[in-house]
Amino acid sequence: MSASGGTKAILAALAANVGIAIVKFVAAAISGSAAMLAEGVHSLADSANQLLLLLGGRRARRAADQEHPFGHGRERYVYAFVVSIILFSIGGVFSLYEGLEKLREPHPLTNWWLPVAVLVVAIGLEGFSLRTALREARPQKGSQSWVQFVRRAKAPELPVVMLEDTAALTGLVLALFGVGLTVLTGNGVFDAIGTILIALLLIAVAVVLGIETKSLLVGEGASAADVERIRAAVLDGPEVESIVHLKTLYLGPDELMVGMKVAVDGDRRLGDVAAGIDVVEQRIRAAVPIARVIYVEPDVLRTGPRPPTEAIVIRAAD
Repeated sequence: MSASGGTKAILAALAANVGIAIVKFVAAAISGSAAMLAEGVHSLADSANQLLLLLGGRRARRAADQEHPFGHGRERYVYAFVVSIILFSIGGVFSLYEGLEKLREPHPLTNWWLPVAVLVVAIGLEGFSLRTALREARPQKGSQSWVQFVRRAKAPELPVVMLEDTAALTGLVLALFGVGLTVLTGNGVFDAIGTILIALLLIAVAVVLGIETKSLLVGEGASAADVERIRAAVLDGPEVESIVHLKTLYLGPDELMVGMKVAVDGDRRLGDVAAGIDVVEQRIRAAVPIARVIYVEPDVLRTGPRPPTEAIVIRAAD
């Protein structure tokens, strides 16, 4: 996985979530806290999420073949989509079920100090994981806000980990709220309410991640800034007179395809046109390094009388 995949952030989150999940399940079994059980499921889902992201990064590195001539870079989007929809949804629905069951039959907690201690420690560990993800993402974020970074990032791993950790911290606070009020009042309804809030949080994160990764799966083009850099690189020389049309598509988080039709002087020799296109491609790659697949179709720049209307219609259909 490339640096943009945030492997370090994924491994940090995985290590934290595996340990936290085990402790949460033990604490839930001893105390009978539904909120703690929901948090255990949350951490287990997070651990599976990180494993899937690592697997997606590994599979995306496979070389292009006849069936997939543009490579497997989009597998990272597929696994991020699986993370967002299936695992978060399952965790959210399970937690909602547990919360509703506890709301119907509330009961006080036993050994209340154990879930409280676990939640406090888990908040510290999740905070460390989120801090690692933010530090890894900051160079890529640039001047964007964090919301803009999540919405515009082409590598799905860091946004997924960041949203996971943010949801985990929020869920831990909700669980601590439910357990704390249950301990103070002796009323298990607050534990159930905390569990339901955690479930709604998980489902909301699943919806947000699903929307963002769906857009990447469908196919996103380059940002407006990168498109402008590509246009400037194409026209920064005598090889091309103008750009007829230009289209871009991300083949993966670190690979951009650029296709365009350009107008060239009709009096130039074919060899000169081909050499000029090579120069244009070099300038594009220098301006936007992730533009690795480039197709340039030359067209003749017509400066003479306009062709008949029929000819214009035929060319417009091409």
